[in-house]
Amino acid sequence: MKRALVQSSPATADRRPSRKVLIYGLNYAPELTGIGKYSAEMAESLADAGYQVRVVCAPPYYPEWRIGAGHSAWRYRTEELAAVRIQRAPVWVPSRPGGLKRLLHLASFAIASMPTVFAQLFWRPDIVIAVAPSLMNIPAALMFGKLARARTWLHIQDYEVDAAFELGLLKGKRLRKLALGVESWLMRRFDVVSTISAKMIEHGRRKGVATPRLFALPNWVDVNIIFPLERPSSYRAALNIPKESIVVLYSGNMGAKQGIEVLAQAAAALAYRLDIHFVLCGDGPCKASLVEQCAHLANCTFLSLQPLEKLNDLLNVADIHVLPQRADAADLVMPSKLTGMLASGRAIIAMARAGTELFDVVSARGVTVPPEDVEALVVAIEKLADDEGMRRRLGAAARFYAETELSRRAVIERLDGRFQVLCDRVREGSVFT
Repeated sequence: MKRALVQSSPATADRRPSRKVLIYGLNYAPELTGIGKYSAEMAESLADAGYQVRVVCAPPYYPEWRIGAGHSAWRYRTEELAAVRIQRAPVWVPSRPGGLKRLLHLASFAIASMPTVFAQLFWRPDIVIAVAPSLMNIPAALMFGKLARARTWLHIQDYEVDAAFELGLLKGKRLRKLALGVESWLMRRFDVVSTISAKMIEHGRRKGVATPRLFALPNWVDVNIIFPLERPSSYRAALNIPKESIVVLYSGNMGAKQGIEVLAQAAAALAYRLDIHFVLCGDGPCKASLVEQCAHLANCTFLSLQPLEKLNDLLNVADIHVLPQRADAADLVMPSKLTGMLASGRAIIAMARAGTELFDVVSARGVTVPPEDVEALVVAIEKLADDEGMRRRLGAAARFYAETELSRRAVIERLDGRFQVLCDRVREGSVFT
């Protein structure tokens, strides 16, 4: 993983004390997608900037929902990677996560990780960052922060409570009211609450978090690692895809939030187009069903999640990226996979409702169609497949946006600046005056 994105000058490093940051969250490297990837890059970038960084997390399991090779689900383990001390706590991982099983999974880590978190009292961090999901870790993070006299920071990648009810993983009006009330109460007790998009910031404000405490921390992309290739991707030859074929790529988690069943329906509708080929890459609880739906289709190729060092080649196999999403997910999640799509400089089709942040980002530099509308998706794929000039224009616009708005260096520098304010400002009942 590439590092050294944010560095303090020697003069600056001499003037300010070394800060200690504890990151507490379920997911971390070597997970290659989603929250684990971004938590690891945040930790490593902060270490490069001169912070002392420790992480309390679970062993890797996502998106396969299977403990990674060389790791144990039931043992505590300490390791060091890229100047970051990582302490892993046990977690129960169900092979088929559902509503109740998912709650038990989150609870298992919340309980098992508490001794590891409170052992950090002897280290005395300046800032404690809790990463959500999961909110089950949040009470321990707040309690620890108070005991350690540390500043507390909540970073929200997904509004998991809203999403769980919207997607039907949890049900019941009373349960929803209770869960949302507890979530709001916890969020309002953090010094800073960050999340990854403007719409999600607005959602935090509606949950009662004061505006000065909210902070935009978008998921980033390293534009030096993900970039348009001037040669054909090696995946074309490896997958026996003819040079003249138009590749429609989906790469990411295959779970409930993604609404990936539309990909099978679109591939079936376009089976008569011998020049259009779907590459569906990833793992997750819905993959088996998707493979079964596409079993009779010759225009579909499936891949498991690919190594990080092959990610740029994989993203460049696409002529068209497709990003499905269920309508009820709306602005509750901002797909982390979008940053890589944009940086690869390829045309993008996103399934998003008008007024959502995903729609706003993609519509200006890609194509948007309504969520779960297979017919509209098929029309958009055919239009782009038949217009190379349009694909090039949209791809260039996407790349420009990634370079100017989503660079990892710029995002981490903003985070570093907020950390300095958080640590250095005199607190009179609040970190804000």
